[in-house]
Amino acid sequence: MPYDPHPPAVKPYIPASAQLPELTWRALIMGTILGMIFGASSLYLVLKVGLTVSASIPVAVIAITLFGMAKKAGGRESTILENSITQTAGSAGESLAFGLGVTMPAIMILGFDLEISRVMLVGILGGLLGILMMIPMRRTMIVDQHRELKYPEGTACAEVLKAAATETSREAAGEVRVEGSDEAAQARKRAFIIFGGFGLGLLYKVLEISLKLWKDTVNFVFGAPLKAGSAGAEISPELLGVGYIIGPRIAMTMAAGGVLSYLLLIPMIKFFGDLLTVPLAPGTTLIRDMGPDDIRSAYVLYIGAGAVAAGGLVSLARSLPTIWNGLKGGLAGFKSGSNGDASLRTDQDIPLKWVVIGCLGIIAVITFATPLHMNLLGALLILVFGFLFATVSSRLTGEVGSSSNPISGMAVATLLFTCLIFLLMGWTGGRYYVTALSVGAIVCIAASNAGTTSQDLKTGYLVGSTPKLQQYAILAGALASALVLGPILLKLNDAGTVYMPAAKVSPQLAAVHVDASKLVDSAQLQGPQAASDPATYKVWQKTDTVNGPAGKYLVRADGSLAYLVDPGINGQYHTRPDGSEVKKYDAPKAVLMSYIIKGILDQQLPWTLVLFGVMIALVLEMAGIQSLAFSVGVYLPLVSTLPIAIGGLIRWMVDRRNGKLPQYASLNEEEMQAAGDRSSGTLLASGYIAGGALAGIIIAITAGVLTDFDNTMNKWAVAFNPFFGDARGDVLSLIPYAAICVLLYWVGREKAAK
Repeated sequence: MPYDPHPPAVKPYIPASAQLPELTWRALIMGTILGMIFGASSLYLVLKVGLTVSASIPVAVIAITLFGMAKKAGGRESTILENSITQTAGSAGESLAFGLGVTMPAIMILGFDLEISRVMLVGILGGLLGILMMIPMRRTMIVDQHRELKYPEGTACAEVLKAAATETSREAAGEVRVEGSDEAAQARKRAFIIFGGFGLGLLYKVLEISLKLWKDTVNFVFGAPLKAGSAGAEISPELLGVGYIIGPRIAMTMAAGGVLSYLLLIPMIKFFGDLLTVPLAPGTTLIRDMGPDDIRSAYVLYIGAGAVAAGGLVSLARSLPTIWNGLKGGLAGFKSGSNGDASLRTDQDIPLKWVVIGCLGIIAVITFATPLHMNLLGALLILVFGFLFATVSSRLTGEVGSSSNPISGMAVATLLFTCLIFLLMGWTGGRYYVTALSVGAIVCIAASNAGTTSQDLKTGYLVGSTPKLQQYAILAGALASALVLGPILLKLNDAGTVYMPAAKVSPQLAAVHVDASKLVDSAQLQGPQAASDPATYKVWQKTDTVNGPAGKYLVRADGSLAYLVDPGINGQYHTRPDGSEVKKYDAPKAVLMSYIIKGILDQQLPWTLVLFGVMIALVLEMAGIQSLAFSVGVYLPLVSTLPIAIGGLIRWMVDRRNGKLPQYASLNEEEMQAAGDRSSGTLLASGYIAGGALAGIIIAITAGVLTDFDNTMNKWAVAFNPFFGDARGDVLSLIPYAAICVLLYWVGREKAAK
């Protein structure tokens, strides 16, 4: 659609002439707190399965409900503009969490420590940069191209806010609604569903993980002819909710990639490698001695990484026309400024001069901040790629929504170009790992937050918010979320860290001695094992695989190796020396980033396996199938993608059943999708995600404190609980899971309109 300098006017719900409470302290504080909560749950999801879902509608519903409860307790009635501010501030956490979870764990995977200062600095700088770069583009993308760029989540969120508008807001809008009407009843129903889903997800996870009432993962390993093939699922409420929200197409495509890995590639590698008498690189043990997970770690991960990288780049290339249009719109926004008609409340932005000053200040901090290991070239790359992908992300979000926005593809492209430039400059080796990753991380977070900011400004445009007040709110929300997500990331890693005695890792490590006097850094055990060994050790980074795996080791004063530090994120050991189980986080996108950096700067990738993955993605594209979701499924464990597929299947059943109702008979596919995104099933699924993910975070963080309790419950469950320790435990554990699946289907069903 050509650019229209005089688009048809859109009448906001609250007119520009109305003056209602908007950026109040209670709205801002509630929004920042909700942003931290949903940011934490999103971080948990991105570490597990590499994706998140939009938090806008759940935050809006919770804000409406909490303000309603405050009114009943004698407080002042909220306005729709206050609810919009709360939703805006609360949505920042989810986008920040995605950018941090996709990039920051790669630093640790590459052998460096996850320093809290580095993580928080990257989150703050990337989040603020993305928001500031979106501000000058608001008039072009939100106002001038209102008809062209729909911003589906932002539009749906505006409908939720308008449906729950209070009496004060309705009077300002000139709307008459009878108290006790269907709209008021529907608002109460939505609040009950999302809070009920939150409570149920929280309770389910506590009973499952803490009290061991049933298994959290069921798995079935096959024999010949599919030897080493397996199928399983993590029966958790949060992954079920993710599948429901992203829908059947993406959910089933991801699961199909997992089926290819676990029921074709792994059995095929086992079939051809069973008779080998020597290890096949990059594996270090005989294939005949490997289980399904060992084969996946040694070979299939690299195939999946190649497929994801190729799928992300193809997705980005497919968006080139959109990128070009977005760049033109972004440059037009900078040229014309974003002040518009400053006399109208609904057309006031943060002044452009403060945007420029803010961006220059951020670039200065990036250049000179010691934790980032940055140089001037890296800062300039952030400025160029940041503007490019913030513009692209804002445009793509308007066309396809947040869920389909290929942010990780943009991060891959940034990292590829950055590493290639470093290679041409001769900047190779470990010292440039952090610099390259810091560039990719800040750009990824900036692009993610720019897309979220666009959705929020679209919501505000439709309901009649003041843009500059929304911009202040999301800046505050991003800053607050960045301060808490870093410590949560570190705690999740510590809770899953296993300190493996070096002699158990490899007998040859007993003969390895290092000069402890030359080692600078010291460390103690963290997490559940800290109580059994309070000693202080020196830290040694082993960079080769001679006599044992590379990684971080703790060294005694005499130079002998005490422990291999196996991290909670992308670690290999799932059992501690005392036999207790450990939950690890795959962090698939972060592993991919580490592969790109190491592969280009040190040329250490098994390129044959990577190219196999590239060919999988290209074959799918040649067949007319978008490969990115499938490639992510190849990379992820099937136990993570199968429950997502179950959620997608339930969504398909619900939409198919609801589509036969009279009120949906005249809707097209896009309108049906939008209706489903606002439905009761989506609210319950959002509650499942928030409740289950937050329970998982709390349980993981408190694991070190409740070690004895956890071990006691585990021993009891193995000995006496048939749902956990019995041979039939995998089948019996499906019973409570089936209950929450049936409830999700039941709540998602709608009645025929009267």
